[in-house]
Amino acid sequence: MDQNEFKPSGYRQLENLRQEYASLPVPLEARERILKGIALGKRASHSKEFPPLPPQKGVIFMKLIKRTGMTAAAAMMAITILANIDPTIANAMEQIPVIGPISKVVTFRTYENNTDNFEANVQIPQVEAAPEAVNKPIEQYADELIASYEKELAQSQGEGHYSLDSSYKVVTDNNKYLCIRIDTTVVMASGAEYTKIFTIDKSTGKVISLKDLFQNPSEKLAAISSNIKEQMADQMAKDDSVSYFYNSDMPEDDFKGLSGEESFYFNQQGLLVITFDEYEVAPGYMGAVEFTIPADVAGTF
Repeated sequence: MDQNEFKPSGYRQLENLRQEYASLPVPLEARERILKGIALGKRASHSKEFPPLPPQKGVIFMKLIKRTGMTAAAAMMAITILANIDPTIANAMEQIPVIGPISKVVTFRTYENNTDNFEANVQIPQVEAAPEAVNKPIEQYADELIASYEKELAQSQGEGHYSLDSSYKVVTDNNKYLCIRIDTTVVMASGAEYTKIFTIDKSTGKVISLKDLFQNPSEKLAAISSNIKEQMADQMAKDDSVSYFYNSDMPEDDFKGLSGEESFYFNQQGLLVITFDEYEVAPGYMGAVEFTIPADVAGTF
């Protein structure tokens, strides 16, 4: 006979829900993040800076883990209790990255069109298991490219020539950041190359801008801008075929400095790399260009 039969109906419903929830398996990624949070909490509680947990709370927590096992219910209980037992552990839990150290980027969808002499191929990436704040702006950027293409197609009714090609690749994937580079080529009477890089802070799950990297953005952006100008001047002095919009005959069009919204990524050495679209800081024949910033100017990331 079911022992819950003679208990209030509200209790029986709650117990049934608890048993059903407890039977759900924990995904591997969730399990790893729970264990990482527990480890961080343990390190914090044994450090000199933070006192250990009160004995009674530690005993209660360990008994709870032993009784529930590593089920979905245990995972939720562990997160809740760790966050409420002690502010130290709550702070440690906040350090767990929203996006894991190894990120999986896949093609969410592909837009293709071939009408008369108009053609388009747009690959739209998506970061698996990432919050909407990461994937939504990436998809919006692709939708803008597609909308521009369809507008040209409608206005010309397929006459003339127009080609849109957009693809992506991961250029940075470390413990701190994930950078997805989208390279787009538009060909009409002539061609143009565009580069857009979405840099994602794994600890917050948010897309960040260049100025978000620094505590004093104005000061840092000015220093980096000066370094870019130095690189431009040095490259032009060494190679007559290299040309930038700097110290030119039309100073009004010269590169003035960074706005803080430029695309960027980090190379394998952790150095900041800033990219520019074709025609943005150099003549078209130079294509899309980029500058690697020394660590003593921007730091390492």
